[in-house]
Amino acid sequence: GVMLNHKTVQRLMGQLGLKSIVRPKRYSSYKGEVGTVAPNILERDFEATKPDEKWVTDVTEFKVKQQKVYLSPVIDLFTQEVVAYKVAKNVRL
Repeated sequence: GVMLNHKTVQRLMGQLGLKSIVRPKRYSSYKGEVGTVAPNILERDFEATKPDEKWVTDVTEFKVKQQKVYLSPVIDLFTQEVVAYKVAKNVRL
């Protein structure tokens, strides 16, 4: 129950040869069900018979210069080409 300044603790730890271990925070992106769930129209059928028949998208998170950046491409399932994309610093694409 003794209150000490953090610099005092740091100095005493240095004199005693003690070092603290800083554990990095574990990243967890799971937040449960957030928002509304879209109907499963494709039913896991990811093949298209003609161009522009089926487009899909997803959000991918990258870390660039200690910042989170989000990429959301729109892909045509027939040609597997990116039709459009958006890059943003927040998840609201």
